[in-house]
Amino acid sequence: IEGNTDEEYFRKVLGNIIVPDFVPQDGVKIAANDAEAEENAGGGDNVDDECENILNDLPKPGEVSWRLKPIDFDKDVDEHMLFVTACSNLRAMNYSIPTEDTHRSRAIAGRIIPAIATTTALVTGLICLELYKIVGSPRKDLKIEAYKNGFLNLAIPFMTLSEPTAPAKTKAVVKGKEWEWTAWDSIDMIDQGDITLAAFMDHFEKEYNLEISMLSHGVSILYSFFANKKKIEERKKMKMSEVVMSVTKKEIPSNQLYIVFEIIANDLTTDEEVEIPYVKYKFR
Repeated sequence: IEGNTDEEYFRKVLGNIIVPDFVPQDGVKIAANDAEAEENAGGGDNVDDECENILNDLPKPGEVSWRLKPIDFDKDVDEHMLFVTACSNLRAMNYSIPTEDTHRSRAIAGRIIPAIATTTALVTGLICLELYKIVGSPRKDLKIEAYKNGFLNLAIPFMTLSEPTAPAKTKAVVKGKEWEWTAWDSIDMIDQGDITLAAFMDHFEKEYNLEISMLSHGVSILYSFFANKKKIEERKKMKMSEVVMSVTKKEIPSNQLYIVFEIIANDLTTDEEVEIPYVKYKFR
């Protein structure tokens, strides 16, 4: 839908609009409490019926000649700012707030509040202090007590440092050996290249004695044992990047080297489910 900024166009359209006079309905009783509101509604909740009526009143997709497409807001795009300025000024006029022109609205939309910038600078400094401990002492095995969590509130002002707690560990038995991992761990596949889904699953059977029962990327399920067998066989012949693009309907950026997968797997020997961390897969 293309916008229009011609003032004469709006004057012409508004001149042909007839706003009907307000006429109060007869027999309408204003509820003074929840009991009366329920009584006026007939003692039941008709929200589902109302939603159904609204959906039925909407035009079918084939009956409209236009489509809405989401866009990312950018204050440097004039069309975006014209829309934002119009909406904000309409809202302002409802509450008798002074309106602003597009140039001023652009400055407001891109403005950084000093308090936020100050907090950001402080947090960045605290992060750098922790980073120095890592890069400045590579030959030392620092314990968790050497690091610090920071809590701050510049409005009071208040700041305190505390010792962090260790991440929770998950125990798993892989190939008969106990393995403990945390949310910071991952299974890295960096030397295989862009292999097929079948080869990907074979890798886990040979290396970890695990059978993949479900494989997902984000919110998209790429493989599951209960899926359509014909579709699964087709995907097994495809490369991992092709499977991801086929299911998600999105292209992988040219500068992206890794794909993250979540896996549900069972031990081939015991057939018990084994919890494992996410897989960081290098396909380029």
